[in-house]
Amino acid sequence: MALDDEIQAALVRELSPEHLEVINESHLHAGHSGDDGSGESHWQVVIGASKLEAMSRIAKHRAIHAALGADIMGRLHALAITIR
Repeated sequence: MALDDEIQAALVRELSPEHLEVINESHLHAGHSGDDGSGESHWQVVIGASKLEAMSRIAKHRAIHAALGADIMGRLHALAITIR
């Protein structure tokens, strides 16, 4: 399974978002620090989930990181999060 599919599946399973975009931005960082050549190092997640609404900004980010889990988070160099 491709990493974008894994990210999407984990977030859907754990947070049931009403809106979710998983965007691979690795091509924008080719040759920069953190680029491991895999083409799957830099990601952006745009998410809207009612489960996140009552949380503080930091708690929302922690919930997203927890939903992705150590395995997925360990394979990312950068994760930009936009919460709607």
